Amino acid sequence: MDWKGYREYPVCVEFLNYHPLRYFWLVAKEGGLRKAAEKLHVSQPTISAQITALEGVVGEKLFRRGGRALALTETGQHVFTYAEEIFSIGQDLLNSVKQRPTARPLRLRLGVADALPKLVTYRIIEPVFHLPQPVQVSCWETKVSDMLLELTAYRLDVVLADEPASSGVIANVFNHFLGECGVTFCAEPRLAAKLRRGFPKSLNEAPALLPMSNSGLRRSLEKWFHTMGVRPRLVGEIEDPAFVNILALHGLGFMAVPTLVAKEIVTRSGFRAIGRADDCKQQFYQLPPSASSRTLPWRSSLPMRTPD
Repeated sequence: MDWKGYREYPVCVEFLNYHPLRYFWLVAKEGGLRKAAEKLHVSQPTISAQITALEGVVGEKLFRRGGRALALTETGQHVFTYAEEIFSIGQDLLNSVKQRPTARPLRLRLGVADALPKLVTYRIIEPVFHLPQPVQVSCWETKVSDMLLELTAYRLDVVLADEPASSGVIANVFNHFLGECGVTFCAEPRLAAKLRRGFPKSLNEAPALLPMSNSGLRRSLEKWFHTMGVRPRLVGEIEDPAFVNILALHGLGFMAVPTLVAKEIVTRSGFRAIGRADDCKQQFYQLPPSASSRTLPWRSSLPMRTPD
């Protein structure tokens, strides 16, 4: 490129100086220059100069005389509405960083592993909905490996999973063990009645809907099947527990669900319990960024065994 004859031309970029805006906001709140000056510990001419500068930016008068007091113009009222929100957010920011109560709702950006049953997820996060301060929950559900990348970039606050994050995959994650529980085998009523007789030997060659082979629960199930000397007939490997429910309701096989939510699943979905395997454990983990080693700011309500 030929740079001969190149000249720089000034570019006018509009920006808002929050210093004059704060002076304007306090004058509007206090109803006059004198009270605002006392609060800010500055002179009234200083405040007047700052408001004049702000009026120059917006191109409109912000105050008019209303007897002895200052009254907001229509533009002034519009600007004041925004200023209220701006400085309220600023104060909430300071309160949040300093871990003081804020007026704004807490926001929880939550990642949930595909394989984690929805009822278990609810039981883990249920206490957040009963905190004194309102909470907004944004929930993503996808593969754990994808969510860990979002977690280390601080685009997620925490990930809930059924197994710990591998240190070989990603280093900046803290594995916080929430607890574990056994599993209960369920099926639609006719199949459940058949398999209940002679359990657990009845599961040998029985049609099974199991988690994916790379999941923690599947490994635990395979170990339990081997210990019990049974070999179910694999009908399907399914990652999504909700899809497992649909297939099981149509009588395609039995499924394993966490015992802590088995009663609710049976009641809601019309399944019947076949039997329990208390030695076959499903575990639950909370994965926050390891830089802070933060855990959820509430106690989980899960009635399951946790490490001593």
